[in-house]
Amino acid sequence: MIAIIDYDAGNLKSVEKAFAYLGEPSVITRDRNEILHADKVILPGVGAYGDAMNQLCKYEMDKVVHEVVEMNKPLLGICLGLQLFFEGSEENQGVEGLGLLKGKVVRFSDAYGLKIPQIGWNSLKLMNNGRLFKGISDGDYVYFVHSYYLKAEDESIVKATCEYGDLVHASVEQGNLFACQFHPEKSSRVGLQILKNFATLGEGEEA
Repeated sequence: MIAIIDYDAGNLKSVEKAFAYLGEPSVITRDRNEILHADKVILPGVGAYGDAMNQLCKYEMDKVVHEVVEMNKPLLGICLGLQLFFEGSEENQGVEGLGLLKGKVVRFSDAYGLKIPQIGWNSLKLMNNGRLFKGISDGDYVYFVHSYYLKAEDESIVKATCEYGDLVHASVEQGNLFACQFHPEKSSRVGLQILKNFATLGEGEEA
């Protein structure tokens, strides 16, 4: 069972529908025991960084996320969920993130004349053998909606990048932590393969 954390700031139903399409059982929940007993956990997210952290703390889901990490349970952050894994964001300076990984979340530069936010399809450059990207080809397209992007401190955890004027660290992986800036649940065949790879982590391998 895959637990999708509900904290009133996530793109929940489309994630649930994607797993249903794949035949993978999932549940939308903010029940601590249900999350901790799940095989894998997803932290989705849309909206503003500060609002999302406030909601996480309101429901004490920040504590539950740290418990999930301590249990070495596979945890996937999607879109804003990826950004929340880090210490903070330029979007709401002074708001502390979950601090699970080190890096900066910064706003796209206006220097390139591109529309901000980035909304739409962009191609990925794959690297460092990400487990989420089995069966995915370099240059495959996924769907983004964001005005802020990640610059990870340790580039060895970066498994995919894209370019939108600036170089975006589009996916990271470290131990049991996985995260995508893009929306796999809205990324057609490629996104479904990524979610399938997450759902089947640990089958025949150490997660």
